[in-house]
Amino acid sequence: MNIQFAGDTTPSALRERASAQFSQVEAVVRGIVEDVRRNGDAALLQYCEKFDQAHLTSLAVTEEEIRTAMASVGEALLSTLEEAAQNIQAFHSRQVRQGFSVMERSGVMMGQRILPLDRVGLYIPGGRASYPSTVLMNAIPAKLAGVPEIMLVTPPAPDGTVSPAVLAAAHVAGVDRVFKVGGAQAVAALAFGTESIPRVDKITGPGNLYVAAAKKEVYGLVDIDMIAGPSEVLIIADETAIPAYVAADLLAQAEHDPMAAAILLTTSQAVAAEAAREVEWQLAKLPRRSIAEASWRNNGHIVVLPSLAEAAQWSNAIAPEHLE
Repeated sequence: MNIQFAGDTTPSALRERASAQFSQVEAVVRGIVEDVRRNGDAALLQYCEKFDQAHLTSLAVTEEEIRTAMASVGEALLSTLEEAAQNIQAFHSRQVRQGFSVMERSGVMMGQRILPLDRVGLYIPGGRASYPSTVLMNAIPAKLAGVPEIMLVTPPAPDGTVSPAVLAAAHVAGVDRVFKVGGAQAVAALAFGTESIPRVDKITGPGNLYVAAAKKEVYGLVDIDMIAGPSEVLIIADETAIPAYVAADLLAQAEHDPMAAAILLTTSQAVAAEAAREVEWQLAKLPRRSIAEASWRNNGHIVVLPSLAEAAQWSNAIAPEHLE
């Protein structure tokens, strides 16, 4: 890792790679989205075979599969999911918007009604890792808003199964139906509807670059939460930072995706050097080393800046997904 200084790079340069990657996949995604629009389930099953190496005859997760998942995750994880669900519900219940009505002196009644969407779709990443917390964080606010139907899509494993932890979280959160499909094709299925998957009003949840591009492609036909591409973190650190902790936080995002970005802005050359060494040391011990290493080599940056104020300016210009 070559440590850079303020004159060596710019905030826009740190973002150029991500922008270029996004542009490259958009044409591919348009083709996938159009294929799903035209061919429905047949296209989805072909993409499951092509991208997930899963030979499926049905996309829907059965009640039996959910019961099996609930039995296999263990009491400790189930208890943790239920506790997390309670905490998430307690927080988001304070965000529920209320309608109002006002009578003017002239006798004119004005007001606003807040109504839930009829159906939402949750995209939950899979394949490289399991994200039960993402299920809770997306499904519970929808339940609190009063959404009657919550659909969930997530990529299958090559054997056609779905992460038991994800299925358990879906059960805890009150998800109505789960489908074994991921990637841009899953987003298209939620946006257009297929023979198996109902069309939704809004799509939420994170994903890789292809998922982000697909959400951008279907926005307007359906609502989306945001265009969140591969995970990215930017850490601002001064001389008091503990390099081992900084390195761990950089790698915590890098291991999500080979296209993830991890950036350290620091005012200390010593912290920069030690954090770079720590990253290499910790990389060697990671179970997901190949993914994290690809991310770090291609999209990892350590930049030494003259002040925290300048680091804040860089952060504002970069606008990372996660800021520490």
